[in-house]
Amino acid sequence: MRTSWPQLMEEISACEKCRLCETRTNVVPGEGDPHAKLMFIGEGPGRDEDLQGRPFVGRSGELLTRMIRAIGLEREQVYICNVVKCRPPQNRNPQPDEAAACLNYLRAQVGLVRPKVVALLGKVACRYALQQEISVMREHGNWYERKGIWFMPTYHPSALLREPSLKRASWDDFQKIRDKLREIEAAGEEHGE
Repeated sequence: MRTSWPQLMEEISACEKCRLCETRTNVVPGEGDPHAKLMFIGEGPGRDEDLQGRPFVGRSGELLTRMIRAIGLEREQVYICNVVKCRPPQNRNPQPDEAAACLNYLRAQVGLVRPKVVALLGKVACRYALQQEISVMREHGNWYERKGIWFMPTYHPSALLREPSLKRASWDDFQKIRDKLREIEAAGEEHGE
């Protein structure tokens, strides 16, 4: 486990563990509140993210930012990252060896942030964060508890842009996320945390 954010960011920035480093413009480690209660994990950076070195900044990112605001939070209050930290060519899904090369970074980010809730944006995020195959169509909105953290599969914003009919289900998921955060906060207040 990495002991500090600076050490982890330095390691990610210098990473050459897989072939994705050969075509990247920028590494996209993640951003947001390093102590956020809510974390979002996507699959990997796209073109806009690769150019800017920031996660979720294109059309999908704009939609995600609006969805975060809709549950009463600002983007700066959450932590946003991806399974892989470099853009897969043509925005394809990360290959298993590429994801494996980045998994320790993702685990370290979760360990440093220590979120209460993690929203898994799409099938790839579910596969690697939960270490199991999950159908987002069937399992979105369901909770999975791992080591005291609540994980919820939900739709990736790019899926909502491609298929607007999924937005209603996604909104229901985000309301569940908001409610879970409130429930955790209320329980913490009861226990004087």
